[in-house]
Amino acid sequence: MSDKSTSFSIKNWSQDDQPREKLLYKGKVALSDAELVAILIGSGNRQESAVALCKRILASTDNNLSQLGKLSIKQLMEFKGIGEAKAITIIAALELGRRRRGGEALDKMKITSSKSVFELMQPVIGELPHEEFWIIYLNNSNKVIHKNQLSKGGITGTLVDTRLVLKTALEVGAVGLILTHNHPSGTLKPSQADKDVTSKLKIAAQSLDIKVLDHLIITEQSYFSFADQSIL
Repeated sequence: MSDKSTSFSIKNWSQDDQPREKLLYKGKVALSDAELVAILIGSGNRQESAVALCKRILASTDNNLSQLGKLSIKQLMEFKGIGEAKAITIIAALELGRRRRGGEALDKMKITSSKSVFELMQPVIGELPHEEFWIIYLNNSNKVIHKNQLSKGGITGTLVDTRLVLKTALEVGAVGLILTHNHPSGTLKPSQADKDVTSKLKIAAQSLDIKVLDHLIITEQSYFSFADQSIL
């Protein structure tokens, strides 16, 4: 009996098995980021265990999961022991985590400030390498009832389909709109095109008694609010 209990001691498990068993017996919060990623890839290489390999991968991103999620399949495959299948698994898992954050924010989201808009949209567009323009539709209680991508790429007035924005607003019963887009460069200064788009949508929405409440420029770490700066 004692031999059997000794064999189940964590100290006697192989290093590659430890993360899985640790999660099973101690729960997910007991695992480090490297151990969780190690479960995804299953095995390491001849020189290092899955945990050691994942520690090295994370170290290359300063142990930042957000940065890890930005690595391409090719970049991940530069690590010995990471083939295409393992790289895809890592990317898919981190993308699910990103989408979960956005889904949780939407489920409980009532817009009370520019910060709440940032919390809703940062997981969606804050880390993208290209620009995207999104519209958030609100009811009369300032609760989010819909959000969708309006354009992808650089923002100009010609890319904004005002009719589509207002058509969607009427379909979902929105009385308020919040405009958001990201700046991959990290700059928070609005361009003239940003101001022109805001003015165009604001004027068009007013004819239907729909208010444009704010326009946020979002980066990975921060945001700029037209309403907060009184330039709406």
